[in-house]
Amino acid sequence: MYAALPNELFPIPAADIHLIDPNYWRQEVANTTGENPGTVVVDTPNRHLYWTMEGGRAMRYGVGIGRDGFAWEGRGHIAYGREWPVWTPPSDMIDRQPELEPYRRGMEPSLENPLGPRALYIHQGNRDTLYRLHGNMDARSIGQAVSSGCVRLLFQDVIDLYGRVRWGAPIVVMQ
Repeated sequence: MYAALPNELFPIPAADIHLIDPNYWRQEVANTTGENPGTVVVDTPNRHLYWTMEGGRAMRYGVGIGRDGFAWEGRGHIAYGREWPVWTPPSDMIDRQPELEPYRRGMEPSLENPLGPRALYIHQGNRDTLYRLHGNMDARSIGQAVSSGCVRLLFQDVIDLYGRVRWGAPIVVMQ
């Protein structure tokens, strides 16, 4: 499940999963979230994301989460997703990291693009939260609190999740 994906727009290498605790490998588990099927649940303290399914089951993924001061929590919905999205850092991120200024108008898709091969956009009502579920090539970040608030998944996992989620699906992020 973490093999190379040579047929993607930008061929994806195999994930280096020996860098990840097996607890964070994708697996089907019992749905212990209490949420209805079709809901995305981010269990921030345990660094897991669940896609709830019928029959009391869930697909569980290991994730990297926002570091202290950058976390978001609450209920919203997945407004839409993009394959190989353009990444545009928010202005406050550019203020903190001036080296990102060249990307103020966006960074084209590539393996180096921070959103990776897929991104799912979290909204509350009609408002974009600016938080995303997206890919990440750095396997060492899975299970860690290292991002600027977004939820990171391995490239193979975000592609799997993207294929399951329907636009409008509820999302719950627990701190």
